[in-house]
Amino acid sequence: MNKKTATIIGMAVLLCMSAAQAQVYKWVDAKGRTHYTDTPPPPEQVKTPVKVLGEDGRGSIDLPYQLAGPVRNYPVTLYTTTSCAACDSGRDLLKARGIPFSEKTVSTPEDHERLNQLGSNGQVPLLTVGPTKLIGFEEGAWNGALTDASYPVERMLPANYRNPQPEPAAPPRGPSPEQVARVKAAAEAKAAADAKAREPKPPADAPPGFIF
Repeated sequence: MNKKTATIIGMAVLLCMSAAQAQVYKWVDAKGRTHYTDTPPPPEQVKTPVKVLGEDGRGSIDLPYQLAGPVRNYPVTLYTTTSCAACDSGRDLLKARGIPFSEKTVSTPEDHERLNQLGSNGQVPLLTVGPTKLIGFEEGAWNGALTDASYPVERMLPANYRNPQPEPAAPPRGPSPEQVARVKAAAEAKAAADAKAREPKPPADAPPGFIF
């Protein structure tokens, strides 16, 4: 097997890994060799920042090793609502400490139902750090939970990193009207193609203009 063939096979394997797992880590060791793994690399072997690939379809993000492991093992989610000073304080803490997090907004009855399922009884903010849940904002408790999950105390997040846009705690159920329209159009096009394929074909020796 030549080098080019081996490279192609290697890339195909990586694509399969990306589809099958939430994250794949790309990192360079002290000898300059590039590695792709499904677990964070040993810290003593890392030469460059770790690249997290395929996270929720959002592309690649360069994260220091000290952040890559906690993000994978203890993802952080913040539940908030509008006109909530405690929510603002909690969000500011996460941003100041450089914690990658997802924000879920609570406004509809479905959102509140989801919040209750998490054990908050309607109180916000709610912070989840992996399996840990903290109801209400308390700076010491939040920092303690993040430290216990191995998040760095000092900010290490790349300056160009942007958290994903807030989303409803309970996304609307069912497909959107646009999705329904696309599915309907595709089904109609397939039905038309199938009908055309079933039309009888004239014999090969049929005269011009022959009609069944």
